[in-house]
Amino acid sequence: MNMKKYLRLFFTGFFMGLADLIPGVSGGTVAFISGIYEELLYSIKLMSGDVLRLLLKLKFKEAFTKIPIHFLTPLFAGIFTSIILLARLLSYLLEVYPSFIWSFFFGLVLASTWLVAKRVTSWNTGNVLAFGITAIAAYILVGAVPVETPENLPMFFFSGMIAIIAMILPGISGSFILLLIGKYAQVLDAAKNLQTDVLLAVITGAAIGLSVFARFLTWLFAKYHNISIAILSGFMLGSVRKLWPWKETILTRINSHGEIVPLIEKNILPHSIDVSVFFSITLIVIGIGVIFYIDQLKLVHEEVADINDTAKSH
Repeated sequence: MNMKKYLRLFFTGFFMGLADLIPGVSGGTVAFISGIYEELLYSIKLMSGDVLRLLLKLKFKEAFTKIPIHFLTPLFAGIFTSIILLARLLSYLLEVYPSFIWSFFFGLVLASTWLVAKRVTSWNTGNVLAFGITAIAAYILVGAVPVETPENLPMFFFSGMIAIIAMILPGISGSFILLLIGKYAQVLDAAKNLQTDVLLAVITGAAIGLSVFARFLTWLFAKYHNISIAILSGFMLGSVRKLWPWKETILTRINSHGEIVPLIEKNILPHSIDVSVFFSITLIVIGIGVIFYIDQLKLVHEEVADINDTAKSH
């Protein structure tokens, strides 16, 4: 694979990591619109117990022949680079300019939903129902009230497991799931301050959850491709409720840092058209434009099958 493809995969991973830092945006959405989603699921599926055992025995060369290392390395390097570099900045921007951040990602996800739904080749009754039911379910889910959970390593392990499942589903944000179970701030702080015990618990849970769930999704795509796409696009449409940039706080809570933060919010229309509203609308349009531009260029949808030729032969 040439350097150009490495860089494309790295920056795809970078934007996946960025998306997963935003509660309400999924890195899976980025993977899907970039054209690498099913390739990613297949690659993760190959990381079986045999591969892990070889890695634990430090037999790296033998392990790497069983997985598409040239695909996964730049992708995951981009994800982790984004999380390490942008966690602190994003935390600041969400605190100081929340409506602008939500506006941009509202446009991104809205346009992504349309592009994903277009990949359903036949909108029969079953696919329409699957789309509608999952859109409603996601709409209800993103309006759920966050709960407080224990701050211990087993809980961080469990949080990593369920967050990664959401993270690879287009439309359901791993960060938002962490927010719902009261772990978003703690995990973000752990990433900012490099708390190794917390990060290790989260990463271990994520690795196990990813391995198991990727197998299920790979099977689902192979057996029921159209309905799978309909379900994923439904999740994405329902999730835009969380990203609506104009909100009114109904109830607040004190978080683990002693800060007053919103607990329950409702979406509203802006009270008046001012410069900030105009800028938010502009960011929505830019977000939509970015997605259609990426789709037009097929940014990372060039042939990636050669990446996995070696792995698929095993």
